[in-house]
Amino acid sequence: MSRRQFLRVVAGAGGLLGACRTTGAQPPVGGRAEIRAICFDLFTLFDPRGVERAAEAVAPGQAAELCRDWRVRQFEYAWLRATADQYRDFEFVTGEALDYAAGARGLSLSAAERRRLVAAYSELTPWPDTRAALDAWRRVGLRLAPLANYSPAMLDRLLTHAGLADLFDDQISTDRARTYKPSPRAYALGPTALGVPREQIVFAAFGGWDAAGAAWYGFPTFWLNRLQVAPEALSAAAHATGATLADLAAFVAA
Repeated sequence: MSRRQFLRVVAGAGGLLGACRTTGAQPPVGGRAEIRAICFDLFTLFDPRGVERAAEAVAPGQAAELCRDWRVRQFEYAWLRATADQYRDFEFVTGEALDYAAGARGLSLSAAERRRLVAAYSELTPWPDTRAALDAWRRVGLRLAPLANYSPAMLDRLLTHAGLADLFDDQISTDRARTYKPSPRAYALGPTALGVPREQIVFAAFGGWDAAGAAWYGFPTFWLNRLQVAPEALSAAAHATGATLADLAAFVAA
């Protein structure tokens, strides 16, 4: 399918392409391999702020600070365990990080409240443009998969809860490699699972650190900066950035 045909199909998905705002570095001079697949960080497709809303019901007035500390410890514990060869899956690490964050703020969570907050990560709401974009990419024959630090059970519950599971060719959890992004072994699961070389897989990152890791690995990388945060001060950067899946669609079709 030609680039023009691709853009026409994607634009027909509820006006998805709209006014494209793709910015940032462009693909390397000399062109880019034909794109045959997209791997997504989950938060490019799902709004992570749902966790804070769940926390507000448990810790009124403290949810933002609790979730900030919780998120920081999630990353720290995941990477600490991976580095120390003490791997546990992301659901376990999420619980550990919550225990720390609650304790640090003097909160005593019941077992039911703890389960409720951990479960919130598997009950996120898709961004408004998610389904239309995935449907459009499926129609033009691109292979699609999340490539996530979520445990397999968390990933399956999230996609099933949102009714999106059937739109993906695989559900890639870094648990298969018993590590976490940004390890190259985690990103390497994408080409293996999809049967497509890394040069033909666009990686859509939500976090700047994930964009750097994917670029280091060798994916054509797009940073979907949904929340308009500052870029990381790292030597690697995404090939392009944007704020919506319309921007990502234009990058894939370029």
